[in-house]
Amino acid sequence: MTAASSSRFAQWRDTTLAPFQHRVFALFWWASLISSFGSLIQTVGASWLMATIAPSANMVALVQTAGALPFFFLSLIAGAFADTHDRRLVMLASIWLMFIASGVLAALALLGAVTPQVLLLMTFLIGCGTAAFAPAWQAAIADQVPRKEIAAAVMANAMGFNLARSVGPALGGLIVAAAGAAAAFVINAFSYIGMLASLYWWRSPSSGSHLPPEPLGSAIATGIRYVRLSPHIEAILLRAVLFAVPISAVPALMPVVARDLLGGGAPTYGILLGGFGVGAMMGALSSAALRARYSSDLLLRNLCAVASVAMLTISVSPYAWLTLLAHVVCGATWTLGLANFNIAVQLSSPRWVTGRTLALYQTFAFAGMAVGAWVWGEVAVSVGLREGMAIAGLFSLTTLLVARWLPVSIAQAGSLDPHGLTGLGPPAVALDPASGPIVVTVEYRVKAGRASDFLRVIHELGRIRRRDGARRWSVCQDLDRPHLWLERFESPTWTDYQRRLTRPTLGDQQIREQLKELVEDERGAPRRLIERPAGAEPLGSVVQRVEPLDDTSTHG
Repeated sequence: MTAASSSRFAQWRDTTLAPFQHRVFALFWWASLISSFGSLIQTVGASWLMATIAPSANMVALVQTAGALPFFFLSLIAGAFADTHDRRLVMLASIWLMFIASGVLAALALLGAVTPQVLLLMTFLIGCGTAAFAPAWQAAIADQVPRKEIAAAVMANAMGFNLARSVGPALGGLIVAAAGAAAAFVINAFSYIGMLASLYWWRSPSSGSHLPPEPLGSAIATGIRYVRLSPHIEAILLRAVLFAVPISAVPALMPVVARDLLGGGAPTYGILLGGFGVGAMMGALSSAALRARYSSDLLLRNLCAVASVAMLTISVSPYAWLTLLAHVVCGATWTLGLANFNIAVQLSSPRWVTGRTLALYQTFAFAGMAVGAWVWGEVAVSVGLREGMAIAGLFSLTTLLVARWLPVSIAQAGSLDPHGLTGLGPPAVALDPASGPIVVTVEYRVKAGRASDFLRVIHELGRIRRRDGARRWSVCQDLDRPHLWLERFESPTWTDYQRRLTRPTLGDQQIREQLKELVEDERGAPRRLIERPAGAEPLGSVVQRVEPLDDTSTHG
Protein backbone atom coordinates (compact mmCIF):
# COMPACT_ATOMS: atom_id res chain seq x y z
CA MET A 1 0.00 0.00 0.00
CA THR A 2 1.41 3.41 -1.01
CA ALA A 3 1.75 6.29 1.43
CA ALA A 4 -1.05 8.18 -0.35
CA SER A 5 -3.46 5.24 -0.23
CA SER A 6 -2.53 4.61 3.39
CA SER A 7 -3.25 8.24 4.20
CA ARG A 8 -6.62 8.08 2.42
CA PHE A 9 -7.50 4.91 4.32
CA ALA A 10 -6.53 6.53 7.64
CA GLN A 11 -8.64 9.56 6.81
CA TRP A 12 -11.61 7.37 5.88
CA ARG A 13 -11.18 5.32 9.07
CA ASP A 14 -10.95 8.37 11.33
CA THR A 15 -13.98 10.00 9.72
CA THR A 16 -16.12 6.87 9.73
CA LEU A 17 -15.29 5.73 13.26
CA ALA A 18 -15.12 9.13 15.00
CA PRO A 19 -18.61 8.86 16.60
CA PHE A 20 -17.61 5.66 18.43
CA GLN A 21 -15.22 7.67 20.59
CA HIS A 22 -18.30 8.86 22.47
CA ARG A 23 -19.49 6.25 24.97
CA VAL A 24 -23.19 7.05 24.79
CA PHE A 25 -23.22 6.80 21.00
CA ALA A 26 -21.33 3.50 21.04
CA LEU A 27 -23.72 2.03 23.62
CA PHE A 28 -26.80 3.02 21.66
CA TRP A 29 -25.20 1.77 18.44
CA TRP A 30 -24.78 -1.74 19.83
CA ALA A 31 -28.28 -1.77 21.34
CA SER A 32 -29.68 -0.55 18.04
CA LEU A 33 -27.74 -3.22 16.16
CA ILE A 34 -29.34 -5.97 18.24
CA SER A 35 -32.78 -4.42 17.79
CA SER A 36 -32.18 -4.17 14.04
CA PHE A 37 -31.38 -7.87 13.88
CA GLY A 38 -34.70 -8.58 15.55
CA SER A 39 -36.60 -6.22 13.24
CA LEU A 40 -35.14 -7.74 10.09
CA ILE A 41 -35.86 -11.27 11.29
CA GLN A 42 -39.42 -10.15 12.08
CA THR A 43 -39.72 -8.66 8.58
CA VAL A 44 -38.83 -11.98 6.99
CA GLY A 45 -41.31 -13.77 9.24
CA ALA A 46 -44.15 -11.35 8.54
CA SER A 47 -43.61 -11.18 4.78
CA TRP A 48 -43.25 -14.92 4.36
CA LEU A 49 -46.19 -15.67 6.64
CA MET A 50 -48.34 -13.37 4.52
CA ALA A 51 -47.03 -15.06 1.36
CA THR A 52 -48.32 -18.38 2.74
CA ILE A 53 -51.70 -17.30 4.19
CA ALA A 54 -52.56 -14.74 1.47
CA PRO A 55 -50.21 -15.43 -1.46
CA SER A 56 -51.23 -12.61 -3.87
CA ALA A 57 -48.56 -10.01 -4.64
CA ASN A 58 -50.66 -7.07 -3.48
CA MET A 59 -51.27 -8.62 -0.01
CA VAL A 60 -47.56 -9.35 0.40
CA ALA A 61 -46.71 -5.78 -0.57
CA LEU A 62 -49.22 -4.50 2.01
CA VAL A 63 -46.96 -5.84 4.77
CA GLN A 64 -44.43 -3.15 3.91
CA THR A 65 -47.21 -0.59 3.52
CA ALA A 66 -48.54 -1.40 7.00
CA GLY A 67 -45.08 -0.93 8.47
CA ALA A 68 -44.36 2.30 6.62
CA LEU A 69 -47.78 3.99 6.77
CA PRO A 70 -47.46 5.10 10.45
CA PHE A 71 -44.52 7.27 9.45
CA PHE A 72 -46.98 9.32 7.42
CA PHE A 73 -49.45 9.81 10.30
CA LEU A 74 -47.28 9.88 13.43
CA SER A 75 -43.83 11.20 12.54
CA LEU A 76 -44.72 14.89 12.83
CA ILE A 77 -46.42 14.40 16.20
CA ALA A 78 -43.37 12.46 17.40
CA GLY A 79 -41.05 15.13 16.01
CA ALA A 80 -42.94 17.85 17.87
CA PHE A 81 -42.66 15.88 21.11
CA ALA A 82 -38.95 15.30 20.44
CA ASP A 83 -38.37 19.07 20.12
CA THR A 84 -40.50 20.12 23.09
CA HIS A 85 -40.11 17.25 25.61
CA ASP A 86 -37.48 14.89 26.94
CA ARG A 87 -36.39 12.84 23.93
CA ARG A 88 -35.43 9.95 26.18
CA LEU A 89 -39.01 9.57 27.45
CA VAL A 90 -40.39 9.72 23.91
CA MET A 91 -38.01 6.94 22.85
CA LEU A 92 -38.84 4.83 25.92
CA ALA A 93 -42.59 4.98 25.22
CA SER A 94 -41.98 4.05 21.58
CA ILE A 95 -39.81 1.04 22.41
CA TRP A 96 -42.37 -0.22 24.91
CA LEU A 97 -45.07 -0.07 22.21
CA MET A 98 -42.91 -2.10 19.81
CA PHE A 99 -42.03 -4.59 22.54
CA ILE A 100 -45.67 -5.18 23.49
CA ALA A 101 -46.92 -5.42 19.88
CA SER A 102 -44.15 -7.88 18.99
CA GLY A 103 -44.96 -9.97 22.06
CA VAL A 104 -48.66 -10.12 21.17
CA LEU A 105 -47.87 -11.10 17.58
CA ALA A 106 -45.52 -13.82 18.80
CA ALA A 107 -48.17 -15.20 21.18
CA LEU A 108 -50.84 -15.23 18.47
CA ALA A 109 -48.48 -16.94 16.03
CA LEU A 110 -47.66 -19.63 18.58
CA LEU A 111 -51.40 -20.20 19.00
CA GLY A 112 -51.92 -20.34 15.22
CA ALA A 113 -54.36 -17.43 15.42
CA VAL A 114 -52.72 -15.03 12.92
CA THR A 115 -54.94 -13.97 10.03
CA PRO A 116 -53.88 -11.55 7.26
CA GLN A 117 -55.78 -8.78 9.04
CA VAL A 118 -54.14 -9.53 12.42
CA LEU A 119 -50.70 -9.67 10.82
CA LEU A 120 -51.23 -6.29 9.14
CA LEU A 121 -52.56 -4.78 12.39
CA MET A 122 -49.60 -5.92 14.50
CA THR A 123 -47.18 -4.83 11.79
CA PHE A 124 -48.93 -1.47 11.78
CA LEU A 125 -48.57 -1.11 15.57
CA ILE A 126 -44.88 -1.99 15.42
CA GLY A 127 -44.59 0.60 12.66
CA CYS A 128 -46.32 3.13 14.94
CA GLY A 129 -43.66 2.54 17.59
CA THR A 130 -40.90 2.87 15.01
CA ALA A 131 -42.42 6.07 13.62
CA ALA A 132 -42.67 7.61 17.10
CA PHE A 133 -39.12 6.53 17.95
CA ALA A 134 -37.33 7.66 14.80
CA PRO A 135 -37.50 11.50 15.03
CA ALA A 136 -36.37 11.54 18.68
CA TRP A 137 -33.63 9.01 17.92
CA GLN A 138 -32.34 10.96 14.93
CA ALA A 139 -32.53 14.32 16.71
CA ALA A 140 -30.74 12.83 19.73
CA ILE A 141 -27.64 12.16 17.59
CA ALA A 142 -26.65 15.79 18.11
CA ASP A 143 -26.86 15.15 21.90
CA GLN A 144 -24.41 12.28 21.54
CA VAL A 145 -21.74 13.60 19.14
CA PRO A 146 -20.46 17.06 18.04
CA ARG A 147 -22.14 18.65 15.02
CA LYS A 148 -19.12 18.01 12.81
CA GLU A 149 -19.56 14.26 13.39
CA ILE A 150 -23.32 14.13 12.76
CA ALA A 151 -22.95 12.93 9.14
CA ALA A 152 -20.57 10.16 10.25
CA ALA A 153 -22.94 9.21 13.09
CA VAL A 154 -25.94 9.01 10.73
CA MET A 155 -23.95 6.78 8.41
CA ALA A 156 -22.67 4.68 11.33
CA ASN A 157 -26.27 4.02 12.35
CA ALA A 158 -27.11 3.15 8.75
CA MET A 159 -24.08 0.87 8.66
CA GLY A 160 -25.24 -0.89 11.83
CA PHE A 161 -28.74 -1.37 10.51
CA ASN A 162 -27.47 -2.71 7.23
CA LEU A 163 -24.95 -4.94 8.95
CA ALA A 164 -27.99 -6.52 10.52
CA ARG A 165 -29.75 -6.44 7.15
CA SER A 166 -26.89 -8.33 5.53
CA VAL A 167 -27.07 -11.21 8.02
CA GLY A 168 -30.45 -10.91 9.73
CA PRO A 169 -32.66 -11.67 6.71
CA ALA A 170 -30.73 -14.80 5.75
CA LEU A 171 -30.80 -15.86 9.39
CA GLY A 172 -34.48 -14.98 9.46
CA GLY A 173 -35.12 -17.14 6.41
CA LEU A 174 -33.41 -20.09 8.11
CA ILE A 175 -35.36 -19.50 11.34
CA VAL A 176 -38.68 -19.27 9.51
CA ALA A 177 -37.88 -22.39 7.48
CA ALA A 178 -36.82 -24.34 10.59
CA ALA A 179 -39.15 -23.07 13.32
CA GLY A 180 -41.83 -20.98 11.65
CA ALA A 181 -42.71 -17.31 11.72
CA ALA A 182 -43.60 -17.41 15.43
CA ALA A 183 -39.93 -17.93 16.34
CA ALA A 184 -39.00 -14.82 14.34
CA PHE A 185 -41.59 -12.79 16.24
CA VAL A 186 -40.33 -14.03 19.62
CA ILE A 187 -36.73 -13.11 18.74
CA ASN A 188 -37.84 -9.63 17.69
CA ALA A 189 -39.63 -9.05 21.00
CA PHE A 190 -36.52 -9.93 23.02
CA SER A 191 -34.29 -7.75 20.79
CA TYR A 192 -35.78 -4.58 22.30
CA ILE A 193 -34.46 -5.28 25.80
CA GLY A 194 -31.00 -3.83 25.15
CA MET A 195 -32.44 -0.57 23.86
CA LEU A 196 -34.78 -0.31 26.85
CA ALA A 197 -31.85 -0.83 29.24
CA SER A 198 -29.74 1.79 27.44
CA LEU A 199 -32.52 4.37 27.56
CA TYR A 200 -33.10 3.78 31.29
CA TRP A 201 -29.36 4.35 31.82
CA TRP A 202 -29.01 7.49 29.67
CA ARG A 203 -30.01 10.98 30.72
CA SER A 204 -30.49 13.34 27.80
CA PRO A 205 -29.10 16.86 28.26
CA SER A 206 -31.47 19.64 29.27
CA SER A 207 -32.44 22.19 26.64
CA GLY A 208 -31.60 24.99 29.08
CA SER A 209 -34.65 27.02 28.02
CA HIS A 210 -36.57 28.89 30.72
CA LEU A 211 -39.70 28.90 28.55
CA PRO A 212 -42.48 26.30 28.92
CA PRO A 213 -42.81 23.59 26.24
CA GLU A 214 -44.67 24.69 23.15
CA PRO A 215 -48.20 23.16 22.99
CA LEU A 216 -48.40 20.15 20.67
CA GLY A 217 -50.69 21.73 18.08
CA SER A 218 -48.63 24.90 17.96
CA ALA A 219 -45.38 22.91 17.79
CA ILE A 220 -46.65 20.90 14.83
CA ALA A 221 -47.81 24.06 13.03
CA THR A 222 -44.45 25.69 13.75
CA GLY A 223 -42.57 22.75 12.23
CA ILE A 224 -44.73 22.75 9.11
CA ARG A 225 -44.36 26.51 8.76
CA TYR A 226 -40.60 26.31 9.15
CA VAL A 227 -40.30 23.77 6.33
CA ARG A 228 -42.80 25.58 4.13
CA LEU A 229 -40.75 28.78 4.43
CA SER A 230 -37.40 27.02 3.94
CA PRO A 231 -37.06 26.36 0.17
CA HIS A 232 -33.87 24.31 0.54
CA ILE A 233 -35.59 21.87 2.94
CA GLU A 234 -38.69 21.69 0.73
CA ALA A 235 -36.46 20.66 -2.18
CA ILE A 236 -34.88 17.88 -0.08
CA LEU A 237 -38.30 16.50 0.90
CA LEU A 238 -39.66 16.46 -2.64
CA ARG A 239 -36.52 14.82 -3.98
CA ALA A 240 -36.76 12.21 -1.20
CA VAL A 241 -40.28 11.28 -2.37
CA LEU A 242 -39.15 10.97 -5.98
CA PHE A 243 -36.37 8.68 -4.80
CA ALA A 244 -38.46 6.57 -2.40
CA VAL A 245 -41.48 5.81 -4.58
CA PRO A 246 -39.73 3.82 -7.34
CA ILE A 247 -37.06 2.09 -5.24
CA SER A 248 -39.70 0.88 -2.76
CA ALA A 249 -40.65 -1.68 -5.40
CA VAL A 250 -37.50 -3.67 -4.62
CA PRO A 251 -38.16 -4.59 -0.95
CA ALA A 252 -41.94 -4.65 -1.46
CA LEU A 253 -41.87 -7.20 -4.27
CA MET A 254 -38.80 -9.10 -3.12
CA PRO A 255 -40.74 -12.09 -1.65
CA VAL A 256 -42.65 -12.47 -4.91
CA VAL A 257 -39.47 -12.12 -6.98
CA ALA A 258 -37.93 -14.92 -4.90
CA ARG A 259 -41.01 -17.10 -5.27
CA ASP A 260 -42.16 -16.44 -8.85
CA LEU A 261 -39.11 -15.27 -10.80
CA LEU A 262 -36.53 -17.48 -9.07
CA GLY A 263 -38.79 -20.35 -8.03
CA GLY A 264 -37.44 -20.32 -4.45
CA GLY A 265 -38.79 -20.31 -0.91
CA ALA A 266 -38.10 -18.54 2.38
CA PRO A 267 -34.31 -19.19 2.20
CA THR A 268 -34.17 -17.63 -1.30
CA TYR A 269 -36.06 -14.60 -0.06
CA GLY A 270 -33.69 -14.39 2.90
CA ILE A 271 -30.67 -14.51 0.57
CA LEU A 272 -32.06 -11.70 -1.59
CA LEU A 273 -32.81 -9.63 1.48
CA GLY A 274 -29.35 -10.43 2.78
CA GLY A 275 -27.83 -9.30 -0.53
CA PHE A 276 -29.84 -6.10 -0.26
CA GLY A 277 -28.40 -5.66 3.24
CA VAL A 278 -24.83 -6.35 2.11
CA GLY A 279 -25.21 -3.70 -0.55
CA ALA A 280 -26.67 -1.28 1.98
CA MET A 281 -23.73 -1.84 4.32
CA MET A 282 -21.30 -1.32 1.44
CA GLY A 283 -23.11 1.91 0.63
CA ALA A 284 -22.80 3.12 4.23
CA LEU A 285 -19.09 2.26 4.31
CA SER A 286 -18.45 4.11 1.06
CA SER A 287 -20.42 7.19 2.09
CA ALA A 288 -17.49 9.16 3.53
CA ALA A 289 -15.44 8.76 0.35
CA LEU A 290 -18.37 9.58 -1.92
CA ARG A 291 -19.41 12.63 0.11
CA ALA A 292 -15.83 13.92 -0.02
CA ARG A 293 -15.76 13.58 -3.80
CA TYR A 294 -19.28 14.61 -4.86
CA SER A 295 -21.79 17.20 -3.77
CA SER A 296 -24.98 15.89 -2.18
CA ASP A 297 -27.00 16.87 -5.23
CA LEU A 298 -24.74 15.17 -7.77
CA LEU A 299 -24.44 12.05 -5.62
CA LEU A 300 -28.23 11.74 -5.30
CA ARG A 301 -28.72 12.23 -9.04
CA ASN A 302 -26.27 9.44 -9.82
CA LEU A 303 -27.89 7.15 -7.26
CA CYS A 304 -31.27 7.49 -9.02
CA ALA A 305 -29.69 6.52 -12.33
CA VAL A 306 -27.93 3.51 -10.78
CA ALA A 307 -31.15 2.41 -9.05
CA SER A 308 -32.97 2.57 -12.38
CA VAL A 309 -30.44 0.28 -14.04
CA ALA A 310 -30.56 -2.18 -11.13
CA MET A 311 -34.37 -2.40 -11.15
CA LEU A 312 -34.44 -2.89 -14.91
CA THR A 313 -31.90 -5.70 -14.43
CA ILE A 314 -34.18 -7.42 -11.89
CA SER A 315 -37.07 -7.17 -14.34
CA VAL A 316 -35.25 -8.94 -17.18
CA SER A 317 -32.74 -11.17 -15.38
CA PRO A 318 -33.04 -14.91 -16.07
CA TYR A 319 -30.25 -15.74 -13.59
CA ALA A 320 -30.39 -15.94 -9.80
CA TRP A 321 -26.86 -14.57 -9.40
CA LEU A 322 -27.64 -11.54 -11.57
CA THR A 323 -30.84 -10.85 -9.65
CA LEU A 324 -28.89 -11.10 -6.39
CA LEU A 325 -26.25 -8.68 -7.70
CA ALA A 326 -28.95 -6.21 -8.72
CA HIS A 327 -30.40 -6.42 -5.20
CA VAL A 328 -26.95 -5.67 -3.78
CA VAL A 329 -26.76 -2.55 -5.95
CA CYS A 330 -30.28 -1.53 -4.94
CA GLY A 331 -29.34 -1.93 -1.29
CA ALA A 332 -26.35 0.36 -1.71
CA THR A 333 -28.37 3.05 -3.49
CA TRP A 334 -31.21 2.70 -0.94
CA THR A 335 -28.95 3.41 2.03
CA LEU A 336 -26.84 6.08 0.37
CA GLY A 337 -29.93 7.88 -0.89
CA LEU A 338 -32.08 7.87 2.23
CA ALA A 339 -29.15 8.48 4.59
CA ASN A 340 -27.92 11.43 2.52
CA PHE A 341 -31.40 12.95 2.48
CA ASN A 342 -31.44 12.49 6.26
CA ILE A 343 -28.04 14.15 6.61
CA ALA A 344 -29.09 17.03 4.35
CA VAL A 345 -32.18 17.73 6.47
CA GLN A 346 -30.34 17.38 9.77
CA LEU A 347 -27.46 19.65 8.74
CA SER A 348 -29.87 22.22 7.31
CA SER A 349 -32.04 22.58 10.42
CA PRO A 350 -31.33 24.50 13.66
CA ARG A 351 -31.50 22.46 16.85
CA TRP A 352 -34.81 23.90 18.04
CA VAL A 353 -36.71 22.40 15.10
CA THR A 354 -34.54 19.40 14.10
CA GLY A 355 -36.98 16.79 15.42
CA ARG A 356 -39.81 18.25 13.37
CA THR A 357 -37.85 18.69 10.15
CA LEU A 358 -36.59 15.12 10.43
CA ALA A 359 -40.14 13.97 11.16
CA LEU A 360 -41.39 15.72 8.04
CA TYR A 361 -38.58 14.15 6.03
CA GLN A 362 -39.55 10.73 7.35
CA THR A 363 -43.23 11.47 6.70
CA PHE A 364 -42.49 12.30 3.08
CA ALA A 365 -40.00 9.46 2.56
CA PHE A 366 -42.08 6.76 4.20
CA ALA A 367 -45.27 8.02 2.58
CA GLY A 368 -43.42 7.56 -0.69
CA MET A 369 -42.40 4.05 0.35
CA ALA A 370 -45.91 3.15 1.53
CA VAL A 371 -47.59 4.50 -1.60
CA GLY A 372 -44.89 3.02 -3.80
CA ALA A 373 -45.18 -0.43 -2.21
CA TRP A 374 -48.94 -0.40 -2.73
CA VAL A 375 -48.72 0.99 -6.28
CA TRP A 376 -46.07 -1.46 -7.47
CA GLY A 377 -47.96 -4.35 -5.90
CA GLU A 378 -51.07 -3.37 -7.84
CA VAL A 379 -49.06 -2.78 -11.01
CA ALA A 380 -47.45 -6.23 -10.65
CA VAL A 381 -50.88 -7.84 -10.32
CA SER A 382 -52.26 -5.88 -13.29
CA VAL A 383 -49.46 -6.06 -15.87
CA GLY A 384 -47.07 -8.67 -14.50
CA LEU A 385 -44.19 -8.80 -12.06
CA ARG A 386 -41.38 -8.21 -14.56
CA GLU A 387 -43.24 -5.40 -16.27
CA GLY A 388 -44.06 -3.74 -12.94
CA MET A 389 -40.43 -3.78 -11.86
CA ALA A 390 -39.38 -2.32 -15.21
CA ILE A 391 -41.88 0.53 -14.90
CA ALA A 392 -40.56 1.28 -11.42
CA GLY A 393 -37.02 1.39 -12.79
CA LEU A 394 -37.97 3.86 -15.51
CA PHE A 395 -39.90 6.00 -13.02
CA SER A 396 -36.70 6.40 -10.98
CA LEU A 397 -35.29 8.56 -13.78
CA THR A 398 -37.87 11.30 -13.13
CA THR A 399 -35.49 12.72 -10.51
CA LEU A 400 -33.04 13.63 -13.25
CA LEU A 401 -35.75 15.71 -14.93
CA VAL A 402 -36.57 17.85 -11.87
CA ALA A 403 -33.20 18.01 -10.08
CA ARG A 404 -32.35 21.29 -11.80
CA TRP A 405 -35.33 23.00 -10.15
CA LEU A 406 -35.04 21.09 -6.84
CA PRO A 407 -31.34 21.06 -5.95
CA VAL A 408 -30.26 19.43 -2.69
CA SER A 409 -27.96 21.69 -0.68
CA ILE A 410 -26.59 21.69 2.87
CA ALA A 411 -26.19 24.72 5.12
CA GLN A 412 -22.63 25.88 5.71
CA ALA A 413 -20.97 24.76 8.93
CA GLY A 414 -21.81 27.12 11.78
CA SER A 415 -24.53 29.01 9.91
CA LEU A 416 -27.28 27.37 11.98
CA ASP A 417 -25.68 28.09 15.34
CA PRO A 418 -27.88 30.28 17.56
CA HIS A 419 -27.21 34.00 17.27
CA GLY A 420 -27.18 35.89 20.57
CA LEU A 421 -29.22 39.06 20.15
CA THR A 422 -29.04 42.18 22.27
CA GLY A 423 -32.39 43.21 23.62
CA LEU A 424 -34.57 46.23 24.29
CA GLY A 425 -34.65 45.20 27.94
CA PRO A 426 -37.67 44.33 30.07
CA PRO A 427 -40.96 45.96 29.11
CA ALA A 428 -42.19 48.87 31.24
CA VAL A 429 -45.32 46.97 32.27
CA ALA A 430 -45.86 43.62 33.95
CA LEU A 431 -46.99 40.95 31.49
CA ASP A 432 -48.59 37.58 31.99
CA PRO A 433 -46.99 34.88 29.76
CA ALA A 434 -50.34 34.50 27.98
CA SER A 435 -50.73 38.24 27.33
CA GLY A 436 -51.02 39.23 23.71
CA PRO A 437 -51.04 39.57 20.83
CA ILE A 438 -47.64 41.25 20.94
CA VAL A 439 -47.18 43.57 17.97
CA VAL A 440 -43.76 44.70 16.78
CA THR A 441 -43.21 47.58 14.40
CA VAL A 442 -39.88 48.69 12.96
CA GLU A 443 -39.54 52.02 11.16
CA TYR A 444 -36.78 52.31 8.54
CA ARG A 445 -35.40 55.43 6.87
CA VAL A 446 -34.30 54.04 3.50
CA LYS A 447 -31.39 55.68 1.70
CA ALA A 448 -32.16 57.56 -1.48
CA GLY A 449 -32.27 55.36 -4.57
CA ARG A 450 -32.18 52.11 -2.55
CA ALA A 451 -35.92 51.48 -2.16
CA SER A 452 -36.04 48.61 -4.68
CA ASP A 453 -33.14 46.84 -2.99
CA PHE A 454 -34.71 47.48 0.41
CA LEU A 455 -38.00 45.96 -0.69
CA ARG A 456 -36.27 42.81 -1.92
CA VAL A 457 -34.23 42.41 1.27
CA ILE A 458 -37.07 43.23 3.68
CA HIS A 459 -39.29 40.56 2.10
CA GLU A 460 -36.51 38.01 2.56
CA LEU A 461 -36.21 39.10 6.20
CA GLY A 462 -39.99 38.76 6.44
CA ARG A 463 -39.73 35.16 5.25
CA ILE A 464 -37.19 34.48 7.99
CA ARG A 465 -39.36 36.15 10.63
CA ARG A 466 -42.45 34.17 9.54
CA ARG A 467 -40.41 30.97 9.39
CA ASP A 468 -39.37 31.52 13.02
CA GLY A 469 -42.91 32.21 14.22
CA ALA A 470 -43.95 35.78 13.38
CA ARG A 471 -47.52 36.17 12.13
CA ARG A 472 -49.33 38.71 9.96
CA TRP A 473 -46.07 40.11 8.67
CA SER A 474 -46.29 43.14 6.37
CA VAL A 475 -44.26 46.12 5.19
CA CYS A 476 -45.72 49.52 4.27
CA GLN A 477 -44.38 52.71 2.68
CA ASP A 478 -45.29 56.13 4.08
CA LEU A 479 -47.35 58.05 1.51
CA ASP A 480 -46.32 61.47 2.81
CA ARG A 481 -42.67 60.63 3.51
CA PRO A 482 -41.77 57.97 0.91
CA HIS A 483 -38.34 57.36 2.38
CA LEU A 484 -40.00 55.97 5.54
CA TRP A 485 -41.04 52.32 5.63
CA LEU A 486 -42.82 50.44 8.42
CA GLU A 487 -42.43 46.71 9.07
CA ARG A 488 -45.12 45.08 11.21
CA PHE A 489 -45.60 41.58 12.60
CA GLU A 490 -46.95 39.95 15.73
CA SER A 491 -46.81 36.99 18.09
CA PRO A 492 -49.95 35.47 19.70
CA THR A 493 -48.61 35.77 23.26
CA TRP A 494 -45.67 37.17 25.21
CA THR A 495 -44.33 33.62 25.58
CA ASP A 496 -44.55 33.10 21.82
CA TYR A 497 -42.72 36.39 21.33
CA GLN A 498 -39.90 35.30 23.66
CA ARG A 499 -39.79 31.84 22.09
CA ARG A 500 -39.39 33.33 18.62
CA LEU A 501 -36.44 35.39 19.80
CA THR A 502 -34.47 32.23 20.61
CA ARG A 503 -34.59 31.05 17.00
CA PRO A 504 -32.39 33.37 14.86
CA THR A 505 -29.17 31.81 13.57
CA LEU A 506 -25.82 33.14 12.47
CA GLY A 507 -26.78 32.45 8.85
CA ASP A 508 -29.79 34.76 9.20
CA GLN A 509 -27.46 37.63 9.99
CA GLN A 510 -26.38 37.84 6.36
CA ILE A 511 -29.75 39.26 5.34
CA ARG A 512 -29.73 41.59 8.37
CA GLU A 513 -26.31 42.89 7.37
CA GLN A 514 -27.61 43.58 3.86
CA LEU A 515 -30.47 45.56 5.36
CA LYS A 516 -28.11 47.72 7.40
CA GLU A 517 -26.44 48.92 4.21
CA LEU A 518 -29.79 50.15 2.84
CA VAL A 519 -31.09 52.19 5.76
CA GLU A 520 -29.82 55.25 7.59
CA ASP A 521 -28.25 54.84 11.03
CA GLU A 522 -27.70 51.10 10.18
CA ARG A 523 -30.93 50.09 11.92
CA GLY A 524 -34.60 50.74 12.17
CA ALA A 525 -36.56 52.06 15.13
CA PRO A 526 -38.40 49.15 16.81
CA ARG A 527 -41.48 49.39 19.01
CA ARG A 528 -43.27 46.69 20.98
CA LEU A 529 -47.01 46.97 21.51
CA ILE A 530 -49.81 44.84 22.89
CA GLU A 531 -53.32 44.84 21.47
CA ARG A 532 -56.02 45.91 23.92
CA PRO A 533 -59.55 44.83 22.96
CA ALA A 534 -62.64 46.75 24.01
CA GLY A 535 -63.24 46.40 27.72
CA ALA A 536 -59.67 45.39 28.56
CA GLU A 537 -57.98 47.08 31.51
CA PRO A 538 -55.01 49.30 30.65
CA LEU A 539 -51.66 47.91 31.70
CA GLY A 540 -49.90 49.52 34.64
CA SER A 541 -46.35 50.70 35.00
CA VAL A 542 -44.87 47.88 37.09
CA VAL A 543 -41.50 46.92 35.67
CA GLN A 544 -41.30 43.34 34.46
CA ARG A 545 -38.81 41.33 36.55
CA VAL A 546 -37.77 38.87 33.86
CA GLU A 547 -34.91 38.82 31.41
CA PRO A 548 -36.67 38.50 28.07
CA LEU A 549 -34.66 37.73 25.00
CA ASP A 550 -34.98 40.31 22.28
CA ASP A 551 -33.97 40.67 18.68
CA THR A 552 -33.48 44.35 18.13
CA SER A 553 -30.47 43.39 16.03
CA THR A 554 -32.79 44.32 13.11
CA HIS A 555 -35.28 43.84 14.90
CA GLY A 556 -38.13 42.83 17.22
